[in-house]
Amino acid sequence: MNTAGFPLLSLLTFLPLVGAAIILFVRGEEAAIASNARWTALWTSLITFGLSLILWFQFDKTTAAFQFVEKLDWMPEFGLGYYMGVDGISVLFVLLSTALTPLCILSSWEAVQNRVREYMVAFLVLETMMVGMFSSLDMVMFYIFFEGVLIPMFLIIGVWGGARRVYAAYKLFLYTLLGSLLMLLAMLVLWYEAGTSSIPALFELHLPPTLQVWLFLAFLASFAVKVPMWPVHTWLPDAHVEAPTAGSVILAGVLLKMGAYGFLRFSLPLLPQATEWFAPLIFALSVIAVVYTSLVALAQEDMKKLIAYSSVAHMGIVTIGIFTLNHQGISGAIFQMLSHGVVSGALFLCVGVLYDRVHSREIARYGGVAKIMPAYAMVFMLFTMGSVALPGTAGFPGEFLVIVGAWHASPWVALGAGLGMILGAAYMLYLYRRVVFSKITREDLKALLDLSPREYVTFAPLVLLTLWMGVYPSSFLSFFEASVAALVTRHEAAMALPRLAGM
Repeated sequence: MNTAGFPLLSLLTFLPLVGAAIILFVRGEEAAIASNARWTALWTSLITFGLSLILWFQFDKTTAAFQFVEKLDWMPEFGLGYYMGVDGISVLFVLLSTALTPLCILSSWEAVQNRVREYMVAFLVLETMMVGMFSSLDMVMFYIFFEGVLIPMFLIIGVWGGARRVYAAYKLFLYTLLGSLLMLLAMLVLWYEAGTSSIPALFELHLPPTLQVWLFLAFLASFAVKVPMWPVHTWLPDAHVEAPTAGSVILAGVLLKMGAYGFLRFSLPLLPQATEWFAPLIFALSVIAVVYTSLVALAQEDMKKLIAYSSVAHMGIVTIGIFTLNHQGISGAIFQMLSHGVVSGALFLCVGVLYDRVHSREIARYGGVAKIMPAYAMVFMLFTMGSVALPGTAGFPGEFLVIVGAWHASPWVALGAGLGMILGAAYMLYLYRRVVFSKITREDLKALLDLSPREYVTFAPLVLLTLWMGVYPSSFLSFFEASVAALVTRHEAAMALPRLAGM
């Protein structure tokens, strides 16, 4: 069935559904059901993460080939099948998904008190969709998982969110669904051209340049919304503000990466000429996103909304890196996606800690937190430094590589990306100073308790990852070095084909 002789990716993908089914069948008093749901969800997600570490330890970093491959015929007469596998790019996003899920469940332990069973089921279903999407090597499977993510996220925001949760949930759903319908049309065209939905088989296609343009625009409609790119980013601040803390963590940590991953998996390898032609447009939109949303972040008075706009700016750095079409830029973009998943998720957890105690996200509501919550202030400071790309933290290697790659593509684009680092320092230090170092102006803040043991456990892995990625980035870069080199080589060879043919 697969190269390893064991369906590890299938187990990783569908084990959370087993945990969700167990939770649904639990009976008893409401308090007992809630407790059992929490523990079942936590243990299921921890076991899933433990299994995903096998990918980490057994992955061969020297090859760009897909590994842990599983392939079963479904409808062979139509070229459709069950096809899973990971390469150096996708394996780390599987790990990111499985690592953040138990932390999200831990962060919701006391914050979510109503419909706990349904909440935990939604998160486990969401984990299945995320892992399945990054592991899919069949277009149909990819589309099912890509769209399936919307259902649990829609419920997490719409049921357990804030006052405007229904509006935010519908906005998220409609934006992403409409864009994905065009992607579905593009996939149907690719299936018609190739006679198969196998993504590796599609890599061998040489599509006419005119068709590439239309397909690129169709994929762009979906992936740009998911990233999100300016100007289709407006759903993100609303979704973050209204989502519960864990919903914001998984939205920023994993779901925003799906669009950028789609560019890497489809647009670059399948549509090389169109990618080259549209790269200046992507650069322009990305630089606007970096500068504009950074300035908007400076004007925010809501902590969650500020971090949400910062996510749009950071993902603008990612799209710049991807479309530099060189090794440094693409490697930096992938590293930036991973570091942003860790750091932004941690920042939303930091906001959640204060919200659980004070029930306010207004920056002006706080001040002097360092005097009463010193451990929290230290943790918050580390993730703030990671967000502003301080050397030695997770945010620096990716942004540095993107700027180097962008310089080779266009010095002006590199300048725009660098400006994002300067503005990022402005809005994050502005946030940190007002919340942590200002004077205590409210008496109720003096009674706040520092981090609890559960919160220490939640933050500890993120602290270690932030420092590990900053101090020893090659331990992550080495995973996707071969895959990125193969992607760049394939693009350069495809761009040389028309010239060899005299075009």
